[in-house]
Amino acid sequence: MSIRGVFVGTAGIPNSTKRKNTVEGIKRVAELGLSAMELEFVRGINLSSEAAIRVREVAKDLSVALTAHAPYFINLLSDRNDVRRASAERIVESAKIAYIAGARSVVFHSGYYGRYGSEEAVRVVRETLKQVVKVLEDMNVKIWVRPETMGGLAEVGSLEEVLSIVEGIDMALPAVDFAHIHARSIGRANDLESFRKVLEEVEKRLGSDALKNSHIHMSGIEYGERGERAHLNFDESRFNWLAAVEAVKEFKVEGVIISESPNLEEDALKILSALRA
Repeated sequence: MSIRGVFVGTAGIPNSTKRKNTVEGIKRVAELGLSAMELEFVRGINLSSEAAIRVREVAKDLSVALTAHAPYFINLLSDRNDVRRASAERIVESAKIAYIAGARSVVFHSGYYGRYGSEEAVRVVRETLKQVVKVLEDMNVKIWVRPETMGGLAEVGSLEEVLSIVEGIDMALPAVDFAHIHARSIGRANDLESFRKVLEEVEKRLGSDALKNSHIHMSGIEYGERGERAHLNFDESRFNWLAAVEAVKEFKVEGVIISESPNLEEDALKILSALRA
């Protein structure tokens, strides 16, 4: 279920899509010369099983690789049992619909530390991820489940934490967001050597196959003393996205790179151009 080569696309329907629906978004991605789109379930799962079948057909016909992003309102570390249970169910439901649509990965945000320290938070998220993967396996839903590196210091999602969460779990790999890593470091991780170290650590902990089956996010980003504040376009940000792309090229990374900049396709096309340079 890995993707050979690098597929570049948008976090959701491109802004320039005339009719704003998923199928038309995939068609627009292909028209732009891009090759990937992330299904955005971030405010709720907005795709029926029937519609997902059509999405799968169109994406396959146009050779557009699909991924998905589970809802933002997930917190696997809530003090409330019902919130933790509902959060896990949202990941499962996102994965089910994404799989029907032909997506290779579903990304999720693990949640906030709250009363937990890093080590205990990792343990709790890891145990929930094991349960999610088992449920999907029992349903014969074959999709990679990926906790994302996060930009806010209150959120579980340093590179070390995410690697520890997925290590040794079948069908679980990280979603590496270079802009989030930059913001979480309060701007320190922003050169080629910093981004090399990210990919070196992924390879060291998870093996070279993880670099051949990557899900990467990039965007411009604004941050403060507590990390991420907002996504920006590349040209409005200090994030050295060109260095991140260079690291990807150097390590011969394969998989999907998704632009999460507000201008979506404009920065996706910049990523594609830099990859080809």
